[in-house]
Amino acid sequence: MIMMNSSESIEELISNNEVALVYFGSVGCNVCNVMKPKVEELLKAYPKIKSAQVDIENSIELSGFYNIFTIPAILVYIEGKEIIREARHISIQELNSKIERYYNMLFE
Repeated sequence: MIMMNSSESIEELISNNEVALVYFGSVGCNVCNVMKPKVEELLKAYPKIKSAQVDIENSIELSGFYNIFTIPAILVYIEGKEIIREARHISIQELNSKIERYYNMLFE
């Protein structure tokens, strides 16, 4: 995942890719530190999904812009629209099934 710290770069990622995933977390968040490698591993199965990471400690205004009230948070955009939003207690299996459904519709 590419580290991003501006709304312009995130909006560019979302608008220039059919599917984009934005991961919001923090270095000081233990749950985030456990979840991030799992999300990165999940994304290996979906090579057409472009992803970015936002460290909210360094980008507090971004968390407000995207209405992030708890971390970790995962936002998935398809064709520029937010389709999936998961936060705090995230099940990788459920996230995978949601992503897989949309991914298969778009790319297979």
